[in-house]
Amino acid sequence: MVRVTFLGHSAFLLEGSKRVLIDPWIEGNPQSPIKIEECKGADVYIVTHDHGDHGLEDAIKLSKRHGGTVVSIYEIAEEARRKGANSLGANIGSFFEVNGVKVVLTKALHSSNLGAPVGAVIELDGKRVYHAGDTGVFYDMKIIGELYKPDLALLPIGGHFVMGPLEASLAIELLGVSKVIPMHYQTFPVLKGKPEELKEHLGRRGVKAEIIALKPGESYEL
Repeated sequence: MVRVTFLGHSAFLLEGSKRVLIDPWIEGNPQSPIKIEECKGADVYIVTHDHGDHGLEDAIKLSKRHGGTVVSIYEIAEEARRKGANSLGANIGSFFEVNGVKVVLTKALHSSNLGAPVGAVIELDGKRVYHAGDTGVFYDMKIIGELYKPDLALLPIGGHFVMGPLEASLAIELLGVSKVIPMHYQTFPVLKGKPEELKEHLGRRGVKAEIIALKPGESYEL
């Protein structure tokens, strides 16, 4: 069993035999249910890109305080290392293992201050979770679905900077995934997308998938 806890915006904690924090933006996150002082850290911190709302600085702080490894695209991982964190840089390619967790970085359509933006598929205790990062929809999501067969997808739906509900409905179809947790919506006024709209678009598309809309602090067991 893997417990998936939503920490607001795009931040998630995966808990099983290991702990994985993804895009751990905690300080300054208006949706965060915890303070950084309350965070126990993790074995692995995955940072999808170097924008302030995706937690690179918090990942560095937590790694220095509690241990664990910051995993990201090579240039971001090097920045984390220069700031004193344990880090492992990679690129879009294939699965690698870090601290008992398997990770593969995937394509994302976005921007980043350092390196290229990515998503990630995380394999933990026999379950695979795809965190898309900040992205628009792209046809290669079909490849991600075919190759890695995620049990759960964490997809942005807010619009403006990322996919909106319409685009996310196509992403779900391309991925062929049956369980989806929406993210990156309603944090700021510009991120207007809502899970209800995603469900409506899925219905129009004839795609069946369970949309699991978590409130910050809530968990789902996979």
